[in-house]
Amino acid sequence: MSGSGPHKIPVVFYRTQSGAEVVRDWLRSLDDADRQAVGLDLMRVQYRWPVGMPLCRALGDGLWEVRTSLPSSRIARVLFSVQQGRILVLHGFIKKTRKTPADDLALARRRNREFEK
Repeated sequence: MSGSGPHKIPVVFYRTQSGAEVVRDWLRSLDDADRQAVGLDLMRVQYRWPVGMPLCRALGDGLWEVRTSLPSSRIARVLFSVQQGRILVLHGFIKKTRKTPADDLALARRRNREFEK
């Protein structure tokens, strides 16, 4: 038995062509308690992958969501994929409807395809 501890998968944030890390910027826009909650859930995924419900849910086409209930009584979603041994964080948003908006899914899928190229 190895004493190396839990396996940690690196987390990479999507970057635009200009180099902006839009998901990291979104996280910074949250208040401290909400940002900590999302960060903790991302860390859980990073150390425990693969993770299922209630923390993570598969969305199809290799896309997953981290489901976070925020201290501010809102719900956040972070969409990601796992590629080349890394967690690629593609999009984050505050969920306002029961169903994940098609525009948010399309954006994450487009970013995922850009990374695959």
